Amino acid sequence: MARTPLLAPTFPIPGPVLARARSIRLVLFDVDGVLTDGRIILGSQDEYKAFDIKDGHGMKMLQRSGIEMGIVTGRTSRAVERRAAELGIRHVYQDCADKLPVCRRLLEELRLTLEQAAYVGDDVVDLPVLLHVGLSIAVQDAHPVVKRHVHWITPSAGGRGAARDVCELIMHAQGEFEPAMRHHLSTPNSSQTGPRG
Repeated sequence: MARTPLLAPTFPIPGPVLARARSIRLVLFDVDGVLTDGRIILGSQDEYKAFDIKDGHGMKMLQRSGIEMGIVTGRTSRAVERRAAELGIRHVYQDCADKLPVCRRLLEELRLTLEQAAYVGDDVVDLPVLLHVGLSIAVQDAHPVVKRHVHWITPSAGGRGAARDVCELIMHAQGEFEPAMRHHLSTPNSSQTGPRG
C-alpha cells in the first residue's frame, strides 16, 4: 500500500491529473490573467503589473525541483522582464500573437515533447497551446470556454495564487512537495539564498 504523504497540497487533485503531472518537465505561463489578475495600469512610459509573492516562491521551489519554466505572453512589458529575471526564468517570449509555434520551438530546443509540457492560461487565445500540451491548466477565473477544454482548473484565481497551485500540484505529483515543505519546517533559522519570491 502506498504511503500517504504527511504533507500535501490542501486542494484535491484528481488521479488522471496527477498522472499527467508526473511527466511534466516544462511549465509555461501566460502573464495577464494568470501571473496577474488581468488588470493593466498604464503609465507614461510603460505598463504596470502586480504579481503575487506566493506565486513567485512556488515558482522558485518548482525550479529547484528540476522543472524548466517559461513565460509566453501576447503583450510586451518591462515589468515582465524584471519579474522573470527576479525568478530566474530564462525562457521569456513577449509579443506572441500566435503562441503555439513559440512553444513548439522551445520544446524542440529543450528536446522535450508536448506531453512533457504544461501550459497555464486564462483566455481563448491560449487554447491553441492548451489543446496540445500534456497538462493543460486554466486559472479559476478563466473564460468559461477555456475551462471546458483543460485537464485541470486551479483553486485560486489568476494573480492570486493560481501559479502557486500549479507548482504545488506538479511538485506533489513528482514526489517533491513533501521534501520541500519538510525543508522549511526543519530549518527555521536557515540561511537560504535569495528573496522569498
